[in-house]
Amino acid sequence: MSDSLHPQIPAIDEAVLSAMQSLSQLPKIQKGLQIAKEQADQAMAEQVELCEIPSPTFHEEKRAQEIARRMKQYGLTDVTIDGIGNVVGVRKGKGNGPVLVIDAHMDTVFPEGTDVTVRREGDTYYAPGIGDNTSGVRALLQLIRCFNEADVQTEGDIIFVGTVGEEGNGDIRGAKFVCNGDRHIDGYIAIDSFSAGVVVMGGVGCHRWRVGISGLGGHSFVDFGQVPSAIHAMCRAGSMIDQLTPPSEPYTTYNIGTIKGGTSVNTIAPYCEVDVDIRSISNDELLKLEAQIFKAFEDSVEQENKRWNITDEAKLLKLTKTQIGDRPAGARPGDCPVIQAALSAQKLMGIELTQYSPSATDANAPISKNIPAACLGSGGISEKFHTLKEYFINKDSYQGPQVIFLAACTLVGAEGHKALLPVKAD
Repeated sequence: MSDSLHPQIPAIDEAVLSAMQSLSQLPKIQKGLQIAKEQADQAMAEQVELCEIPSPTFHEEKRAQEIARRMKQYGLTDVTIDGIGNVVGVRKGKGNGPVLVIDAHMDTVFPEGTDVTVRREGDTYYAPGIGDNTSGVRALLQLIRCFNEADVQTEGDIIFVGTVGEEGNGDIRGAKFVCNGDRHIDGYIAIDSFSAGVVVMGGVGCHRWRVGISGLGGHSFVDFGQVPSAIHAMCRAGSMIDQLTPPSEPYTTYNIGTIKGGTSVNTIAPYCEVDVDIRSISNDELLKLEAQIFKAFEDSVEQENKRWNITDEAKLLKLTKTQIGDRPAGARPGDCPVIQAALSAQKLMGIELTQYSPSATDANAPISKNIPAACLGSGGISEKFHTLKEYFINKDSYQGPQVIFLAACTLVGAEGHKALLPVKAD
């Protein structure tokens, strides 16, 4: 039984599988796959080196400069840092095929000053950000080496991108910038810190709001009953929101993640604010729940004002809403060429499909623009990500680049084989 969190796994298109199988037997494609395996130790060393360059969201500059340097070192001649801070490296094809973007986000959730020194115990590496998403950047750079060192000639162009702002309030701003319409894109593969058996086929939508309630405030004893409390109103809102029951299908959620306000224990609070996270697989349900939550805030302010019979406009509590996150929802159908290429590559490589589901990744951006897209795994095993105890197990990590390499070659066309990714009209 399938649902929005666990959609039915599509059948593999035999035509795609057959075309990929034929392509995979070519000497240069075999060499590219072998390079990924042979360079596993080199790639892991690179993952460690990059992890130790701090890259908090909104401050990815140092890691970006190093990734740009390595892209050039590995043979890309057209490497730039775009207007928002993404590192963009273009590998031109023959000009007869589609344009495929392959990205990995450069940022981590950890603030400046976090110790990101990597500690190794056998095949396990410990450090904040070692998996999410330094693992993805490792795979991105390995792909460049696979293409260039095997001298694979493609029909279409491949654009390699290290994106900024995937995490938290970064709001996938780097991927959104790539997909803003300035550049022709026919397909998109995002790489994140999953195992090679993962295919993310959809984007979990996420709206985030900073909601504030403000008033005059006053002394807790002298002004009691004369002015309403911003904190009391916010508590009312929280209680109302807690009574909401969003649908389980399509899966839809809410969370008040932070709360702050007030000045002292004996002060009627003049201000209180919360950060609210609303998520859904469905844009319609996302907007419906968002409207219910907004109404709860509006009602709570109205009730707190009425509680004390406040009619003086200067004393009334007021509500402000500021959007701090907007990740669009969406999903790709099972016949999406990027999904079919990923599933076919896994099958040919003998890699079990362990997860086929939506998530919140850079792939949200192209999916929302109806661009064939998916998020694929970097390989290896990432655990306890977004915590200071994060670690990465270097087990078959080369399989991530292998799957993406084979899928990319099939999509853009390589070594005289026809591209399976359609070229869309601008």
